[in-house]
Amino acid sequence: MAPLARKRFGQHFLHDPAVVERIVQAIAPRPGEAIVEIGPGRGVLTRALLAAAGRLDAVEIDRDLAARLAEEFPPGSGLALHPGDALAFDFAALAAARGARLRIVGNLPYNISTPLLFHLLATPSALTDLHVMLQREVIERMAAAPGSKAYGRLSVMLAPWARVEKLFDVGPGAFQPPPKVWSSVARLILRAEPAFDIPRGFAALVASAFSQRRKTLRNALKSLLSAAEIESAGVDPGARPEVVSPGQFAALARAAERG
Repeated sequence: MAPLARKRFGQHFLHDPAVVERIVQAIAPRPGEAIVEIGPGRGVLTRALLAAAGRLDAVEIDRDLAARLAEEFPPGSGLALHPGDALAFDFAALAAARGARLRIVGNLPYNISTPLLFHLLATPSALTDLHVMLQREVIERMAAAPGSKAYGRLSVMLAPWARVEKLFDVGPGAFQPPPKVWSSVARLILRAEPAFDIPRGFAALVASAFSQRRKTLRNALKSLLSAAEIESAGVDPGARPEVVSPGQFAALARAAERG
C-alpha cells in the first residue's frame, strides 16, 4: 500500500509518467553529475533520475517515506539518502563532499517554497542550477520582469543570484492527492557571483517597498530615504515599486547606507 500524504509536510505526490519524463528531459542529467532531489516522496522521479545519472543524493523529511526508499534503494544502488529537513540541510558541505557544484531537483512543498529557495541561494557557489516544481503563481513571481503584474519582492530577491525560466505548467491531476492549484516547473541557472553588488540593507529596503506596493517610492520608503535621495540614486521618487529594476533597488539601498 502506498504511503498516505501528510498535510503537515504539504505532500502531493507526483504520479504522472509523462510529467516525470518531461522533467527529466528538461534536466538532462548526465552520469557523474552531483544531482540532489529534495523531497523524493514515493520515488517516482527518483527512479527516473537514478536511471539517467547512475548516482543521486536525496533529502527526505518524512521518516516513513525515507525508510521505504532505503528498502528500495539499498547501499550500492547509487542513491545516497539523507533523512531530514531540507531547510536545515548543509548543501555546501554536500557539494564539497561530492567535489562538484550541485544540481537541485524538487517537487517542493508549497508551504516552505520561499524559505527553501532562500536557504539554497544562501550558498550559490555550491549550486549549478535548480529545477523546481511549485505553485504556478509562485513560479510566475519568480520569473517576472519589472512592470509586470507578477513582479514583486521574490522577483527582485532572486535576480542577483539566478536567471529564472518558466518551463511548463502541470495540472492538479498529475499528483496524488491533487492540489487545489496548478503547478509549474522552472529552471534557475545560478551565478557563483551576484549580477550586481548587494548592499547590506538590500533585502530590508525591498521588503519595505513591496509592503506598500501601490504607494510611490516617495511614500513607501520615506522612513529610509528622502525624495531627493531617491532621485540621487537615479530613480523616480514618483515610481511604484513594480516598475523598479533589481539594480535600481540596489542603488536605492546604497543611497540609504550613505544617508
